Amino acid sequence: MTTDRKTQVVALLKAIETGESAPVAVINPDRYVQHNLAVSDGLAGFGAALAALPKGSARVNTVRVFQDGDYVFTHTDYDFFGPKIGFDIFRFENGRIVEHWDNLQPTPVAPNPSRRTMIDGPTAIIDLDRTDANKKLVAAFVDDVLVNGRLDRLAGYFDGDHYRQHNPQIADGLSGLGAALESLARAGITMKYHTVHKVLGEGNFVLTVSEGEFAGKPTAFYDLFRVENGRIAEHWDTLETIPPRAEWKNGNGKF
Repeated sequence: MTTDRKTQVVALLKAIETGESAPVAVINPDRYVQHNLAVSDGLAGFGAALAALPKGSARVNTVRVFQDGDYVFTHTDYDFFGPKIGFDIFRFENGRIVEHWDNLQPTPVAPNPSRRTMIDGPTAIIDLDRTDANKKLVAAFVDDVLVNGRLDRLAGYFDGDHYRQHNPQIADGLSGLGAALESLARAGITMKYHTVHKVLGEGNFVLTVSEGEFAGKPTAFYDLFRVENGRIAEHWDTLETIPPRAEWKNGNGKF
């Protein structure tokens, strides 16, 4: 069942590139709640978004796919209306997709200071028996450090400078993270997580979906962590500014 849902989601995303109609049948046409605020609600909104793409212009490469209960979530290298890295979350109900969330960030032209991209790195899912423990670890880190700013607890969650970083602006290790935070502070740029909306995981990978502010703008933060031996070993993310409500194409909210 897990593999089937993952396969269906990967095929659905690939249909953005190929234009194939069969994978779209996994969406419940009577109930599809859309949280991408640039897309209208329902199956009609999904179809309209695809129709707006110039023919043959889209490219989709899903690099990672996971399942947590009724949720399937993906990490994908996109090119539609420009190159983007995205996380997508789909909720299944009675075998059909009934809800979708995502977070997209333009793909940088160069790798980060440690020569890593936003999408490269390990993809193998292991330690399935550690899923709940890994979710608890990551949830505690996000609450402690990102929401409540308890930086004195930071080192306890990581294996020092063995930590691999895929954020476009940050180098590997706790030293890289610390340098980036200091640079933001010097520039007067604030980053604040207010609310964690979802913690989803499978094995050694955990995704958190959070709401906050970056540089004074309301922002959605999607953070993917790889856990190894009870410590956070690797991190990927996307940040997306939440547009003003007057610009929303549906009333469901980002989260």
